[in-house]
Amino acid sequence: MQDIKVKGFSWAGDEAPFLDNPHVVEHEGFMIGRYGGNLKAGGTKNEDGCLTWSSSQGNWEFAAILDGHNSSESVQLVLGTLQQEKELIFQALSQPLNRCFNVLESAILKIFQNPGFLKRCRTVRGETNCLLTARKDKYLWWFSIGDNLLYLFHHELSEFGQHELIQRSFYEWVGFVNTFELEVPCYSTGRKELRKGKNHILLATDGLVECPGEPYRDSKAVKAVFSRHAFPKDGMQELLDTVHKNQGTDSATIVSWFADIDQAASYASDQFKIKSV
Repeated sequence: MQDIKVKGFSWAGDEAPFLDNPHVVEHEGFMIGRYGGNLKAGGTKNEDGCLTWSSSQGNWEFAAILDGHNSSESVQLVLGTLQQEKELIFQALSQPLNRCFNVLESAILKIFQNPGFLKRCRTVRGETNCLLTARKDKYLWWFSIGDNLLYLFHHELSEFGQHELIQRSFYEWVGFVNTFELEVPCYSTGRKELRKGKNHILLATDGLVECPGEPYRDSKAVKAVFSRHAFPKDGMQELLDTVHKNQGTDSATIVSWFADIDQAASYASDQFKIKSV
């Protein structure tokens, strides 16, 4: 097996809940923001989780966020399973570009449909939403179960008002209630060509958009926060500070990073001459 060197980070909310404490840390190119809720408003626990991996060669990143329901047991199970199966994921991402996302998707399905994993899911209390993403070269891939959020900020996409890549999908989980126990497992997946220049990728759990006042219900408001700050970490901190000030009781987790692409992206045929000048 090829020796693949990977830098990683993993966290579950029961380890450090960050109640009353919006916290942002930078780790190996990722910005990770965590907040457990406002204690005075009724926040009591953090059932979120996240995981990041990046190749030491810098040619790919993988990130996951999870939003547990009814306990953090399902979050711990999924995070632990991904860690146990990490070589399968790393090997998929090491495949040639024209194959890697097909192999990665098959690997994730193999993990979630494994009989042993399904059996363990039946023993946990509660269930979790789960969003997995990977970037390789100038492409972004995602595998979404549930209602987490995925944003992509780039000025060319903003011209068309596009800031989000997926629609939130409710009543999908992994755990005691399990999408993969259905006769037809329900999830969504997709791929996106990144634009030339700086692409800002951001994953978030629903605590970001469902706090009182809903200041970030519109994705343009999320983008505007980062536009006000010279340092992205400060933008991330403002997002979570606002959730706290608005007395959000649900936990909010954000994972964000930048992909600087030096290759040209696709344009419509009647745009090509203009864009290529």
